[in-house]
Amino acid sequence: MKVVLGVEAIRPPLTGIGRYALELARHLPDVDGVSEIRYFAGRRMVLKPEAALAVPLVSPSVRRSFLQNSAIVSAYRLLAPVYRRFVLRGTGDFLYHGPNYYLPPFRARAVATFHDLSIYKCPECHPVERVRYMQKELPAALSRAQMLITDSAYTRTELMEFFCLDPERVVAVPLAASAEFFPRDSDSTRSALNQLGLVHGCYSLYVGTIEPRKNLDLLLDAYSAIALPLRRRFPLVIAGYRGWHSDALLQRIAKARAAGWVRYLDYVDDASMPSLFAGARMFAFPSRYEGFGLPVLEALQSGVPVVCSNATSLPEVAGGSAAMCDVDDVDGFTAAITRALEDNSWREASVSSGLVHASRFSWKETARKTVEVYRTVMGQQ
Repeated sequence: MKVVLGVEAIRPPLTGIGRYALELARHLPDVDGVSEIRYFAGRRMVLKPEAALAVPLVSPSVRRSFLQNSAIVSAYRLLAPVYRRFVLRGTGDFLYHGPNYYLPPFRARAVATFHDLSIYKCPECHPVERVRYMQKELPAALSRAQMLITDSAYTRTELMEFFCLDPERVVAVPLAASAEFFPRDSDSTRSALNQLGLVHGCYSLYVGTIEPRKNLDLLLDAYSAIALPLRRRFPLVIAGYRGWHSDALLQRIAKARAAGWVRYLDYVDDASMPSLFAGARMFAFPSRYEGFGLPVLEALQSGVPVVCSNATSLPEVAGGSAAMCDVDDVDGFTAAITRALEDNSWREASVSSGLVHASRFSWKETARKTVEVYRTVMGQQ
């Protein structure tokens, strides 16, 4: 079986979708039945997808400006398929996998991964031009793909119901946390945490893009209701690059930082991230909508207690190992975070349960199940 894997999403700063594409690129060649794999980076084929992480094509701020310019987005949508068709010439006997929703005009068999339907379910959480672009491109991908992959059973059901799809055409293939995420003691994390100005076990953690969908306003409200001595003993560390519509939120973060109970690290590199997770006292993730919610699994695999929302796919990902609250329940989050910081019995039980649950996921298994989808598609010829 010969495969072309789209790797456009593998770029710094690496988001959840970029992580997914990178892990597939690393693990698919080891799966039985894959005889050849090529990596399509949009403008060219590349030999090693990891090379794209070295230098970003454009800065995140410039990219956000592009997404907000209707003329640029329209021109890109018209011209990109022409160029992609040219780059993909000679691969008609390959299967094409688009791991980031989109599929180029590819004449052979194709698979697309749909991570969530947030542009339809909560369009107010995205820039208008991104919504317009994706609402045009996603139906095109649906028409081109023989089969579709989702990250969770929740998204599979949502996708089938929203587009009235045949259940046999949609397969849920869970993501995984990288093997670098595991429990670490203070000696193991000291070097990385020193560079970040942190001390092992002395902070709470949120990791994710700074954007409305992540519900960080609620997290700040909940954390501000915790007794001040406890807040200062375990400040909330926020790590994630500045996404869309984040200015007001960043102003709130700056005020809380001045008060001594929040630290904002911006984007943290991959090498430091496992230590950042493992050194946290607890992990908070109040997101309103997730197709999977990979940081929750990374925290559980790191042996860190988790407090998260009960929205969308998160109960499926947490597997009963996290304290869960409604997305609008400030008091509930305050109580759950306080418990995660102070109740050692609950913490021990949560850590033990989380490690068992997280052990059921692996990128090797994700790649194997993905190839099963490929085989189904190739068998339809």
